[in-house]
Amino acid sequence: MDPEEYLGKLNTQQRAAVEYCDGPQLVIAGAGSGKTRVLTYKIVHLLAHGYEPWRILALTFTNKAAREMRERVEALVGPEVSSSLWMGTFHSIFARILRLNAEHIGFKSSFTIYDAADSKALVKLIIKDMQLDDKVYKPSTVHNAISWAKNALISPEDYALNRDLQRADTNARRPRTCEIYRCYRDRCRVAGAMDFDDLLFYTNVLFRDHPDVSRHYQEFFRYVLVDEYQDTNFAQHLIVKQLTQGASRLCVVGDDAQSIYSFRGANIRNILEMENSYPGLQTFKLERNYRSTQNIIDAAGSLISKNVDQIPKNVYSENDRGTLIDVVKCYSDYEEAAQVAARVSQIKRTTGDPYDGTAILYRTNAQSRVLEESLRKRNVPYRIYGGLSFYQRKEVKDAIAYFRMSLNPDDDEALRRIINFPARGIGDTTLGKLTRAAMDAGVSLWGVITGLDRYDCGLNAGTRNKLQDFASLIKGFIELNAQGRDAYDVARSIIDRTGLYKMLVHDSTPESISKQENLQELLKGVKEYVEAMVEQGRDDVSLGSFMTEVSLATDQDINNGVDEESVTMMTVHAAKGLEFDNVFIVGVEEDLFPSAMAAQSAAEVEEERRLLYVAITRARKFCMISYATQRFRNGQTVFPRPSRFIGDIDTRYLHISGGSDFVPSASMVQQRRVTASYNASMAGSARPLNDLRRPLSENRRQAEGRAASASSVPAGDFKLHSASEVNVGTRIRHTKFGVGLVTELDTSGVDARMTVEFESDDIKSRTLLFKYAKFMIL
Repeated sequence: MDPEEYLGKLNTQQRAAVEYCDGPQLVIAGAGSGKTRVLTYKIVHLLAHGYEPWRILALTFTNKAAREMRERVEALVGPEVSSSLWMGTFHSIFARILRLNAEHIGFKSSFTIYDAADSKALVKLIIKDMQLDDKVYKPSTVHNAISWAKNALISPEDYALNRDLQRADTNARRPRTCEIYRCYRDRCRVAGAMDFDDLLFYTNVLFRDHPDVSRHYQEFFRYVLVDEYQDTNFAQHLIVKQLTQGASRLCVVGDDAQSIYSFRGANIRNILEMENSYPGLQTFKLERNYRSTQNIIDAAGSLISKNVDQIPKNVYSENDRGTLIDVVKCYSDYEEAAQVAARVSQIKRTTGDPYDGTAILYRTNAQSRVLEESLRKRNVPYRIYGGLSFYQRKEVKDAIAYFRMSLNPDDDEALRRIINFPARGIGDTTLGKLTRAAMDAGVSLWGVITGLDRYDCGLNAGTRNKLQDFASLIKGFIELNAQGRDAYDVARSIIDRTGLYKMLVHDSTPESISKQENLQELLKGVKEYVEAMVEQGRDDVSLGSFMTEVSLATDQDINNGVDEESVTMMTVHAAKGLEFDNVFIVGVEEDLFPSAMAAQSAAEVEEERRLLYVAITRARKFCMISYATQRFRNGQTVFPRPSRFIGDIDTRYLHISGGSDFVPSASMVQQRRVTASYNASMAGSARPLNDLRRPLSENRRQAEGRAASASSVPAGDFKLHSASEVNVGTRIRHTKFGVGLVTELDTSGVDARMTVEFESDDIKSRTLLFKYAKFMIL
């Protein structure tokens, strides 16, 4: 192939990166700069200059990336050549090398590869066999500790000698973690199995302990290419160094500004400090963005420029300048969701663009619920990318199953789901006996459980006691419904008394935190349902009424056809590598984006800033950033400030209604100090937030005025009050509806309520329950 056939398709920066083969090179590929094209053409260029395809190694992070790269190469050089390349993910390539050299590390070449489920199941079994408390030694937590150790190349023996690790485990009340790790390693060996982390761990062991093998692959691979180098962990970085030791045939591609996976072990220093590992390293920068408008690129660039740890670059676009990024202030997360749904519908209606050109990005999965509800109300089809819709998530379905049992204990499917969750010693054998008895008698499982004396189930006394305890628990929930308690009271009691939430609180893994947030969000949904029914003057605030709404919602989830064009909803982490015409980024608030945990560390704040950079650069044409001044989070209503990151973006690239009231962008020198003091300074501020949003209607302007007046009051002044503190004629300021006059009072029972006439024309009269409504008395 004539090199000009492919080189002529590259811009100047891309061509320079492809043609350079005289030493180790780092290609910094800005967002949308044609990274995959450069990698593809680099391989084609090597082939055109006499490199044998089977001696070229190309490493990627995902099967999708490997498949796309291979398809592009195949289109240029044909399938016979492309199929000979060593091209694939880190795990697939090193599994291949380990199978070829398994005897060197004490394995058979036919070793099994455990997936994540297999690996976690083995950890769980070991904890059980060691008779440890699985509420302290949570399998997911221990599994994460073992995974971290392997990716740091720490063996069980090294782990035992590491005083810091031992001290940390002791402080966490898990001093036997190292024993579990050792047992896990030994059992995997006996079973002839490796997990995904082992594939990297044992490749390093192989190259370290067998220099001849390492030397063989150094000589065999004449050129090594690595994609997304900013996402490499210590083990992957070391393997690449071992493969290219003493050689100059290396090309790594990445973007430090998109390093967002430190929680998986990725180390941004691998790309920032490459020159230390490879003397003579040449750096090439791909700075032209082919994806986005110039305004989107400029906004993202002004944001990321506030990071201290970065490789400077000047990303630009030759596309149209485009529209300014909208920054939208919303009173609550519900208003935010309604605004987003309205904008999505408006884009579809005015442009005719398909829904699948639009994405809604959020920091945590729990944020999806209110967004899903608003989209459903407008009949906007959507799909959850890389995850489940809210009511399909396991922890939510578990809670819903308990709700169903409290309303209809004969619901066999719900009972099967929760009879031994959380674990109460009622296993499959017992369930099988109950099922046979129920089928023989033609009754429900509940009928058998509550009438054990009438049915021959062959159960011992201990099992019967466990079933009776379970029945008593469910009967208690049934009684709450019978007493006429509202949906929120019953739901909160169920989640509390079953231990569904409590079992998660001592686990600090991201998965557990996400589950906690989802249960909190479920309770929030129940609470808001009750409030909405009361405000509408409807009497039925029972759990049964709420469950009818949920059933309709989950049915829509199931029938929300993925095959039709749909809006894509996902976390920002899941969005990396994707692009859309229109992008909505929601919840850009302190303690959410950046997260509360990240806000304590300058390095983590920088990663969160990179995460927002990734979110913005997913957009081709339109981007909207929104935040709410009131949100339900961590089991309570909070009044967050807008994220410091909005203040980092040059206002020339934003559409802001009025002036901004954000903390000024810190200089690079001041950044670390400002990070530490930001939350304290904002917490003490009682100044009103200026409205940063273009109104959509006159009514919306009135709502904004109401929200602005409410937000000018410190969050602590809004609180619950008893009915005895209020009289007809009392003036109040409500967190949501603004200023109003109490016109009626009903102080009887636990559902004491008041009717308030609000000053706003679009709200007017509302009935509020004292046990829910937060307001201040004027």
